[in-house]
Amino acid sequence: MSLIVIVSCALLLDKILAEPSRFHPLIGFGNLADLIEEKLNKNQHKRLRGLLALILAIVPLAVLVIMCDNLLAENEVLHALFSIFILYLAIGWTSLFQHARQISEPLLAGDLAKARVAVSYIVSRDTTQSDEQALSKAAVESVLENGADAIFAPIFWFCVFGVPGVFVYRLSNTLDAMWGYKNSRFINFGLCAARLDDVLNLIPARLTALSYALTGATYKALSSWRAQGSSWESPNAGPVMAAGAGALNLYLGGAAVYDNEVHQRVGLGVELKQGGQLASIASIEAACQLVNRSLQLWVAGLILLAAFIQLSQPL
Repeated sequence: MSLIVIVSCALLLDKILAEPSRFHPLIGFGNLADLIEEKLNKNQHKRLRGLLALILAIVPLAVLVIMCDNLLAENEVLHALFSIFILYLAIGWTSLFQHARQISEPLLAGDLAKARVAVSYIVSRDTTQSDEQALSKAAVESVLENGADAIFAPIFWFCVFGVPGVFVYRLSNTLDAMWGYKNSRFINFGLCAARLDDVLNLIPARLTALSYALTGATYKALSSWRAQGSSWESPNAGPVMAAGAGALNLYLGGAAVYDNEVHQRVGLGVELKQGGQLASIASIEAACQLVNRSLQLWVAGLILLAAFIQLSQPL
Protein backbone atom coordinates (compact mmCIF):
# COMPACT_ATOMS: atom_id res chain seq x y z
CA MET A 1 0.00 0.00 0.00
CA SER A 2 1.21 3.50 -0.80
CA LEU A 3 3.37 5.22 1.80
CA ILE A 4 1.15 8.28 1.66
CA VAL A 5 -1.92 6.22 2.57
CA ILE A 6 -0.22 4.62 5.56
CA VAL A 7 1.31 7.89 6.79
CA SER A 8 -2.00 9.73 6.34
CA CYS A 9 -3.94 7.03 8.21
CA ALA A 10 -1.43 7.05 11.06
CA LEU A 11 -1.67 10.83 11.33
CA LEU A 12 -5.46 10.67 11.22
CA LEU A 13 -5.46 8.03 13.94
CA ASP A 14 -3.20 10.21 16.07
CA LYS A 15 -5.47 13.19 15.47
CA ILE A 16 -8.56 11.26 16.54
CA LEU A 17 -7.19 9.16 19.40
CA ALA A 18 -4.08 11.13 20.43
CA GLU A 19 -1.55 9.26 22.52
CA PRO A 20 -2.97 6.36 24.54
CA SER A 21 -3.19 7.50 28.15
CA ARG A 22 -3.14 3.93 29.42
CA PHE A 23 -1.41 0.76 28.26
CA HIS A 24 0.89 2.57 25.83
CA PRO A 25 3.55 0.07 24.69
CA LEU A 26 6.27 2.65 25.32
CA ILE A 27 5.31 2.69 29.00
CA GLY A 28 6.02 -1.02 29.12
CA PHE A 29 9.27 -0.47 27.25
CA GLY A 30 10.19 2.26 29.73
CA ASN A 31 9.62 -0.15 32.62
CA LEU A 32 11.85 -2.71 30.88
CA ALA A 33 14.52 -0.06 30.32
CA ASP A 34 14.38 0.92 34.00
CA LEU A 35 14.85 -2.73 35.01
CA ILE A 36 17.82 -3.17 32.67
CA GLU A 37 19.40 0.06 33.88
CA GLU A 38 18.93 -0.93 37.52
CA LYS A 39 20.71 -4.24 36.93
CA LEU A 40 23.55 -2.99 34.74
CA ASN A 41 24.32 0.60 35.78
CA LYS A 42 27.09 -0.19 38.23
CA ASN A 43 30.27 1.66 39.14
CA GLN A 44 32.69 -0.10 36.78
CA HIS A 45 32.84 -0.17 32.96
CA LYS A 46 29.79 2.07 32.66
CA ARG A 47 30.14 2.73 28.95
CA LEU A 48 30.44 -0.96 28.15
CA ARG A 49 27.51 -1.74 30.42
CA GLY A 50 25.53 1.02 28.72
CA LEU A 51 26.20 -0.53 25.31
CA LEU A 52 25.08 -3.94 26.60
CA ALA A 53 21.94 -2.35 28.08
CA LEU A 54 21.18 -0.67 24.75
CA ILE A 55 21.50 -3.98 22.91
CA LEU A 56 19.36 -5.85 25.43
CA ALA A 57 16.64 -3.19 25.32
CA ILE A 58 16.38 -2.82 21.55
CA VAL A 59 17.60 -5.91 19.69
CA PRO A 60 15.20 -8.61 21.00
CA LEU A 61 12.15 -6.41 20.46
CA ALA A 62 13.41 -5.30 17.04
CA VAL A 63 13.88 -8.91 15.97
CA LEU A 64 10.34 -9.73 17.12
CA VAL A 65 8.87 -6.79 15.17
CA ILE A 66 10.89 -7.67 12.05
CA MET A 67 9.55 -11.23 12.24
CA CYS A 68 5.97 -9.94 12.53
CA ASP A 69 6.56 -7.50 9.68
CA ASN A 70 7.89 -10.26 7.41
CA LEU A 71 5.09 -12.63 8.37
CA LEU A 72 2.38 -10.06 7.59
CA ALA A 73 4.03 -8.92 4.36
CA GLU A 74 2.20 -11.67 2.46
CA ASN A 75 -1.15 -10.03 3.24
CA GLU A 76 -1.27 -6.44 1.98
CA VAL A 77 -4.20 -5.35 4.12
CA LEU A 78 -2.93 -6.85 7.38
CA HIS A 79 0.55 -5.51 6.70
CA ALA A 80 -0.85 -2.02 6.07
CA LEU A 81 -2.90 -2.12 9.28
CA PHE A 82 0.16 -3.27 11.24
CA SER A 83 2.24 -0.48 9.69
CA ILE A 84 -0.39 2.15 10.46
CA PHE A 85 -0.61 0.98 14.07
CA ILE A 86 3.16 1.02 14.67
CA LEU A 87 3.59 4.43 13.03
CA TYR A 88 0.65 5.80 15.03
CA LEU A 89 2.31 4.67 18.26
CA ALA A 90 5.58 6.30 17.21
CA ILE A 91 4.09 9.69 16.34
CA GLY A 92 3.38 12.31 19.00
CA TRP A 93 1.76 15.05 16.90
CA THR A 94 -1.44 15.63 18.88
CA SER A 95 0.14 15.02 22.28
CA LEU A 96 2.87 17.58 21.52
CA PHE A 97 0.26 20.25 20.85
CA GLN A 98 -1.76 19.19 23.90
CA HIS A 99 1.31 19.73 26.09
CA ALA A 100 1.93 23.12 24.46
CA ARG A 101 -1.64 24.26 25.09
CA GLN A 102 -1.49 23.04 28.67
CA ILE A 103 1.10 25.81 29.02
CA SER A 104 -0.47 28.54 26.89
CA GLU A 105 -3.97 28.26 28.35
CA PRO A 106 -2.90 28.80 32.00
CA LEU A 107 -0.66 31.65 30.85
CA LEU A 108 -3.60 33.30 29.11
CA ALA A 109 -5.56 32.92 32.37
CA GLY A 110 -2.70 34.41 34.38
CA ASP A 111 -2.07 31.14 36.25
CA LEU A 112 1.74 31.03 36.35
CA ALA A 113 1.82 28.23 38.92
CA LYS A 114 -0.15 25.86 36.67
CA ALA A 115 1.90 26.83 33.64
CA ARG A 116 5.14 26.17 35.53
CA VAL A 117 3.96 22.68 36.39
CA ALA A 118 3.02 22.02 32.77
CA VAL A 119 6.42 23.22 31.52
CA SER A 120 8.21 21.02 34.06
CA TYR A 121 6.65 17.97 32.41
CA ILE A 122 8.34 18.62 29.06
CA VAL A 123 11.70 20.25 29.94
CA SER A 124 14.43 19.37 32.41
CA ARG A 125 15.20 22.96 33.46
CA ASP A 126 14.04 24.47 36.76
CA THR A 127 10.78 26.37 36.18
CA THR A 128 9.85 27.27 39.78
CA GLN A 129 10.77 30.93 39.34
CA SER A 130 10.05 31.30 35.63
CA ASP A 131 8.00 34.28 34.49
CA GLU A 132 5.56 34.38 31.55
CA GLN A 133 8.26 35.10 28.97
CA ALA A 134 10.54 32.31 30.20
CA LEU A 135 7.68 29.82 30.23
CA SER A 136 6.63 30.85 26.73
CA LYS A 137 10.22 30.46 25.52
CA ALA A 138 10.50 26.98 27.04
CA ALA A 139 7.24 25.92 25.40
CA VAL A 140 8.28 27.23 21.97
CA GLU A 141 11.68 25.55 22.20
CA SER A 142 10.01 22.28 23.17
CA VAL A 143 7.52 22.42 20.30
CA LEU A 144 10.25 23.12 17.75
CA GLU A 145 12.66 20.46 19.02
CA ASN A 146 10.06 17.78 19.64
CA GLY A 147 8.44 18.45 16.29
CA ALA A 148 11.53 16.80 14.84
CA ASP A 149 11.69 13.94 17.37
CA ALA A 150 7.99 13.16 17.68
CA ILE A 151 6.71 13.77 14.15
CA PHE A 152 9.22 14.14 11.35
CA ALA A 153 11.89 11.62 12.38
CA PRO A 154 9.36 8.76 12.81
CA ILE A 155 7.85 9.53 9.39
CA PHE A 156 11.32 9.70 7.83
CA TRP A 157 12.46 6.35 9.19
CA PHE A 158 9.18 4.72 8.28
CA CYS A 159 9.55 5.95 4.69
CA VAL A 160 13.16 4.69 4.54
CA PHE A 161 12.98 1.33 6.35
CA GLY A 162 9.30 0.73 7.04
CA VAL A 163 8.10 -0.67 10.36
CA PRO A 164 11.56 -1.84 11.55
CA GLY A 165 12.99 1.61 10.87
CA VAL A 166 10.41 3.59 12.81
CA PHE A 167 10.31 0.98 15.60
CA VAL A 168 14.07 1.09 16.24
CA TYR A 169 14.04 4.89 16.02
CA ARG A 170 11.30 5.25 18.62
CA LEU A 171 12.99 2.85 21.05
CA SER A 172 16.31 4.63 20.59
CA ASN A 173 14.73 8.04 21.13
CA THR A 174 12.98 6.78 24.27
CA LEU A 175 16.24 5.44 25.71
CA ASP A 176 17.96 8.73 24.99
CA ALA A 177 15.18 10.53 26.87
CA MET A 178 15.66 8.15 29.81
CA TRP A 179 19.44 7.63 29.84
CA GLY A 180 20.85 10.57 27.90
CA TYR A 181 21.40 12.93 30.84
CA LYS A 182 24.85 14.40 31.49
CA ASN A 183 24.85 13.76 35.21
CA SER A 184 26.94 11.41 37.33
CA ARG A 185 24.47 8.57 36.95
CA PHE A 186 24.12 8.59 33.15
CA ILE A 187 26.97 10.53 31.56
CA ASN A 188 28.86 7.31 30.83
CA PHE A 189 26.14 4.68 31.03
CA GLY A 190 23.83 6.57 28.67
CA LEU A 191 26.51 7.62 26.19
CA CYS A 192 25.77 4.88 23.63
CA ALA A 193 22.04 5.55 23.76
CA ALA A 194 22.64 9.27 23.27
CA ARG A 195 25.04 8.71 20.35
CA LEU A 196 22.67 6.29 18.61
CA ASP A 197 19.87 8.83 18.90
CA ASP A 198 22.19 11.52 17.51
CA VAL A 199 22.99 9.36 14.48
CA LEU A 200 19.36 8.44 13.81
CA ASN A 201 18.29 12.09 14.03
CA LEU A 202 21.10 13.46 11.87
CA ILE A 203 19.16 13.55 8.60
CA PRO A 204 15.58 14.01 9.94
CA ALA A 205 16.65 16.98 12.06
CA ARG A 206 18.09 18.79 9.07
CA LEU A 207 15.06 17.99 6.94
CA THR A 208 12.92 19.40 9.75
CA ALA A 209 15.05 22.55 9.90
CA LEU A 210 14.69 22.96 6.13
CA SER A 211 10.93 22.44 6.42
CA TYR A 212 10.67 25.12 9.11
CA ALA A 213 12.62 27.47 6.85
CA LEU A 214 10.46 26.81 3.81
CA THR A 215 7.21 27.31 5.72
CA GLY A 216 8.25 30.36 7.76
CA ALA A 217 10.49 33.39 7.31
CA THR A 218 12.83 31.54 4.97
CA TYR A 219 15.82 33.90 4.82
CA LYS A 220 15.89 34.48 8.58
CA ALA A 221 15.53 30.76 9.25
CA LEU A 222 18.36 29.78 6.90
CA SER A 223 20.60 32.57 8.24
CA SER A 224 19.98 31.53 11.85
CA TRP A 225 20.58 27.87 11.01
CA ARG A 226 23.85 28.65 9.27
CA ALA A 227 25.14 30.99 11.98
CA GLN A 228 23.94 29.25 15.15
CA GLY A 229 22.95 25.66 14.41
CA SER A 230 26.35 24.12 15.05
CA SER A 231 26.99 26.09 18.26
CA TRP A 232 24.16 24.49 20.26
CA GLU A 233 25.07 21.70 22.66
CA SER A 234 22.96 19.13 20.82
CA PRO A 235 24.12 18.53 17.22
CA ASN A 236 20.55 17.96 16.02
CA ALA A 237 18.48 20.24 18.23
CA GLY A 238 20.69 23.19 17.25
CA PRO A 239 19.77 23.31 13.54
CA VAL A 240 16.11 22.56 14.28
CA MET A 241 15.67 25.23 16.95
CA ALA A 242 17.79 27.85 15.18
CA ALA A 243 15.83 27.43 11.94
CA GLY A 244 12.53 27.35 13.82
CA ALA A 245 13.35 30.47 15.80
CA GLY A 246 14.39 32.29 12.64
CA ALA A 247 11.27 31.11 10.82
CA LEU A 248 9.16 32.66 13.62
CA ASN A 249 11.34 35.80 13.91
CA LEU A 250 12.05 34.94 17.54
CA TYR A 251 15.13 35.05 19.73
CA LEU A 252 15.36 31.89 21.84
CA GLY A 253 18.05 30.23 23.95
CA GLY A 254 19.79 32.33 26.57
CA ALA A 255 19.77 31.77 30.32
CA ALA A 256 18.08 28.74 31.88
CA VAL A 257 18.38 27.10 35.30
CA TYR A 258 19.50 23.45 35.51
CA ASP A 259 20.25 21.74 38.84
CA ASN A 260 20.14 25.08 40.68
CA GLU A 261 22.74 26.61 38.35
CA VAL A 262 22.15 29.27 35.71
CA HIS A 263 23.40 28.12 32.30
CA GLN A 264 23.98 30.72 29.60
CA ARG A 265 22.92 28.96 26.43
CA VAL A 266 23.69 30.19 22.93
CA GLY A 267 21.08 32.56 21.51
CA LEU A 268 19.07 31.15 18.63
CA GLY A 269 17.11 32.95 15.94
CA VAL A 270 16.88 36.64 15.14
CA GLU A 271 18.66 38.92 17.62
CA LEU A 272 16.61 41.70 19.19
CA LYS A 273 18.77 44.41 17.62
CA GLN A 274 17.96 42.91 14.22
CA GLY A 275 14.21 42.99 14.78
CA GLY A 276 13.74 39.64 16.50
CA GLN A 277 11.15 39.25 19.23
CA LEU A 278 11.10 37.52 22.59
CA ALA A 279 8.79 34.55 22.93
CA SER A 280 5.27 35.31 24.10
CA ILE A 281 2.09 33.34 24.69
CA ALA A 282 1.15 33.89 21.04
CA SER A 283 4.49 32.42 19.99
CA ILE A 284 3.47 29.01 21.37
CA GLU A 285 0.56 28.75 18.96
CA ALA A 286 2.74 30.17 16.17
CA ALA A 287 5.26 27.37 16.77
CA CYS A 288 2.48 24.77 16.60
CA GLN A 289 1.28 26.24 13.32
CA LEU A 290 4.83 26.19 11.92
CA VAL A 291 5.02 22.48 12.72
CA ASN A 292 1.64 21.94 11.05
CA ARG A 293 2.70 23.77 7.89
CA SER A 294 5.89 21.72 7.78
CA LEU A 295 3.86 18.53 8.15
CA GLN A 296 1.65 19.61 5.26
CA LEU A 297 4.81 20.14 3.23
CA TRP A 298 5.98 16.60 4.02
CA VAL A 299 2.62 15.10 3.07
CA ALA A 300 2.65 17.05 -0.20
CA GLY A 301 6.16 15.78 -0.85
CA LEU A 302 5.07 12.19 -0.26
CA ILE A 303 2.15 12.66 -2.66
CA LEU A 304 4.51 13.97 -5.34
CA LEU A 305 6.93 11.09 -4.68
CA ALA A 306 4.12 8.54 -4.97
CA ALA A 307 2.93 10.15 -8.23
CA PHE A 308 6.47 10.11 -9.62
CA ILE A 309 6.93 6.43 -8.75
CA GLN A 310 3.57 5.60 -10.30
CA LEU A 311 4.35 7.47 -13.50
CA SER A 312 7.79 5.88 -13.77
CA GLN A 313 6.33 2.36 -13.73
CA PRO A 314 6.40 0.63 -17.13
CA LEU A 315 3.02 0.33 -18.84
